[in-house]
Amino acid sequence: MKILILGAGGIGGYFGARLVKSGAEVTFLVRPKRHEQLGRYGLAVKSPNGDMKLKVKTVLAEDLQPGYDIVLFTCKSYDLDSAMDAIAPAMDGHCALVPLLNGISHMERLDARFGAKQVLGGTAQIIVTLASDGTVLHLEPLNRILFGERDGSMSPRSTALAAALEKSGITTVHSDNVMLDMWEKVVFLSALAALTCVFRANNGEIMATPDGRVLVERCLDANIAIAVAEGFSPREGALKAYRARLTDASGKVEASMLRDLEGGKPVEADHIVGFMLDLARKHKIDDAVLAVAYTHLKAYEARRAAGRLK
Repeated sequence: MKILILGAGGIGGYFGARLVKSGAEVTFLVRPKRHEQLGRYGLAVKSPNGDMKLKVKTVLAEDLQPGYDIVLFTCKSYDLDSAMDAIAPAMDGHCALVPLLNGISHMERLDARFGAKQVLGGTAQIIVTLASDGTVLHLEPLNRILFGERDGSMSPRSTALAAALEKSGITTVHSDNVMLDMWEKVVFLSALAALTCVFRANNGEIMATPDGRVLVERCLDANIAIAVAEGFSPREGALKAYRARLTDASGKVEASMLRDLEGGKPVEADHIVGFMLDLARKHKIDDAVLAVAYTHLKAYEARRAAGRLK
């Protein structure tokens, strides 16, 4: 199985390194600066699951050709259009795409561009970032890829990918209900992003405030109601785990969106928080916390665009 990974940043770099180390045939589609960096220094990963420094195969967009079986699609939502353009030469009718983006709204656009039969469902569960020197920093042991055919079948292509991921040591869930899995994640992630960004704090710091628990519960309950209204009722086990994590008074969990915001970087405001806010209003569900968080993020985007960040 030939695997193309879009990018060698945090998510693509970590999972790709694990695959390369296990002997998988992996190529990273990267920009010129990252191409030069990886060619000179290799791909470095620091992780509680074991550090790695590997020579890897890279390709630039202008040199990309067909011949891949799977694309692991790891861009941010605000780069979706350019990322689809970049991988298009590989999507020759045989190649399947596994999106590892946050959220759900990208699925419709991927289907329109490449056809629904070529787009699987998928999501990554990992806390990872990229250091200024290009090192991938994996911040806690969790490293899970959850994916599957959207019709629930265990196809030859998805089964082959599952085998490659499992061999690499990546925690792998080959799902027969991947859209529900994706909805469960967005219920949690949009609450985490909304809360940690609007309060500029991790979950433990939020819980230490007088009204922290009330606001956390209110946001999570609204997100659950949205998923139910959309026809994807989250399972009890997932809800119990998410509620426990968000309300952990000793926790230090924060959304990657908060790290991006505090670093003056672009954020996925529309794709994660705005998406759920629109659905809350569509279904007449409590939108108070989502509305405040989304307004905060859009005001940040306006200040960033105007060059007024300090």
